[in-house]
Amino acid sequence: MESAALIIVLVIALALFFDFTNGFHDTANAMATPIATGALKPKVAVLLAASLNLVGAFLSTEVAKTISGGMIREDQLSPDIFPPIIFAGLIGAITWNMLTWLLGLPSSSSHALFGGLIGATLVGVGASAIDTGVVLSKVILPALIAPLTAGLIAFTVTKIAYGVTRRYDMKADGRDGFRWGQIFTSSLVALAHGTNDAQKTMGVITLALITVGWQSSADPDPQLWVVFACALTIALGTYMGGWRIIRTLGKGLTDVKPAQGFSAETSTAATILASSALGFALSTTQVASGSVIGSGLGRRGSTVRWNTVGRIMIGWVLTLPAAGAVGAAAALIVVWLGGWGVAVDAVIAVVVILGLFLRSRRDEVTSANAMSEVADSGAAVKVPRKPGPTRRQRRLERATAEKDA
Repeated sequence: MESAALIIVLVIALALFFDFTNGFHDTANAMATPIATGALKPKVAVLLAASLNLVGAFLSTEVAKTISGGMIREDQLSPDIFPPIIFAGLIGAITWNMLTWLLGLPSSSSHALFGGLIGATLVGVGASAIDTGVVLSKVILPALIAPLTAGLIAFTVTKIAYGVTRRYDMKADGRDGFRWGQIFTSSLVALAHGTNDAQKTMGVITLALITVGWQSSADPDPQLWVVFACALTIALGTYMGGWRIIRTLGKGLTDVKPAQGFSAETSTAATILASSALGFALSTTQVASGSVIGSGLGRRGSTVRWNTVGRIMIGWVLTLPAAGAVGAAAALIVVWLGGWGVAVDAVIAVVVILGLFLRSRRDEVTSANAMSEVADSGAAVKVPRKPGPTRRQRRLERATAEKDA
């Protein structure tokens, strides 16, 4: 009994660490574009995102129910084996999150989690424990549809924004009013992110509690302390800021202008909020990336960097199988070594995570250098023009010229 309780504590701790990585991995979804256009200063942006992530985590639990009472069939799981399997799945998710963060790739933390859990469950329990219908309808299908939908919405809104303001604003890169709009729309994205991504960790912890009988399977709602713990952890991770990924989304895909940023954030928030209400555990990263691409295509003269898009899409395709493979390998160690396997997995995970973190220190990206090129370009700040001569100065110049003649 004591060993089972210890494993549950380890699962909860690792789940909260995943929640933390989810926070700094996904800060870019809400705040990359307003930072890129100068609508918000970097540190103000991440503080605002963290606060609204915290609030959003309390607004909905539909996505948490998808994980705790839908994707995996708890009634076919042994209380002895499943907590270590969840532990192994979380290792797969965290490892992929850390690797893609190091590479600056806005991959899906959500799909990393799903892939890790599915891979570990396949090895430790079997395919019968996975509800493929739920996985296809609420995970795979949204992954295919959501980025395309968000991109189309962002493309349309960008076209409308530039069309409506063209006759009133002759500066194609200006439209400063949209910078004020971006503060609202980026805040809405951060709030929406809390309603979707924080729920996934709540669902994992709730699933672990249900499996060992610490919570009734008839009530898959996360307990209040779980909601508080996950909300605070993802908010803290968001405040730390994933500056590598912010740089990729803010200027790696396209040169974002205020009207584009406003359009991309509007599309992202609308897509995420609709999906959260329906219980779809979609990838907010994929939605945000699709929106930025769509806004880039919608602005005349804008250039979308398709090589970066290709790298991101490769990351999207690899996320589920790669995290699943790591989760399966970790689960295999548990199957071979039993209780000691959890300890071995924990040691390996710490070594890998520390190795990736130390590697990132060689070329550190911070709030000071993530968007330096944007600030230098003059697109994110107002550059005062040198005033011309006054009438009096012109009269004096003419009088001086006549006197010299």
